[in-house]
Amino acid sequence: QVQLVESGGGLVQAGGSLRLSCTASGLTFSRSTMGWFRQAPGKEREFVTRITWGGRNTYYADSVKGRFTISRDNAKNTAYLQMTSLMPEGTAVYYCAADPNGRVATARLLDPNWGQGPQVTVSS
Repeated sequence: QVQLVESGGGLVQAGGSLRLSCTASGLTFSRSTMGWFRQAPGKEREFVTRITWGGRNTYYADSVKGRFTISRDNAKNTAYLQMTSLMPEGTAVYYCAADPNGRVATARLLDPNWGQGPQVTVSS
């Protein structure tokens, strides 16, 4: 059974930074495509970023490009999302996602498993 456990959410002022972590179990992490999504109040869940199994291929939503960085440590079965220059519109529940089959798509993950989603609140 795939489990994704996230940490690092919280409250931050506009312009600040946060780093989210996602530790995975129940899958071969080094072969999995990992991603982050978010869901703001009253909105649908949206793609933020994803990284391929080897870490060489990343893709970002235009809204976060240049401010967010996804990375992974396959030795620790952990993916990260470093968020900088956060804005109030970044307030959302942030979900880690994993495709254990390692498939690559442009701005989505295929049949992903989901984490529980920590809350990130950006105050103005």
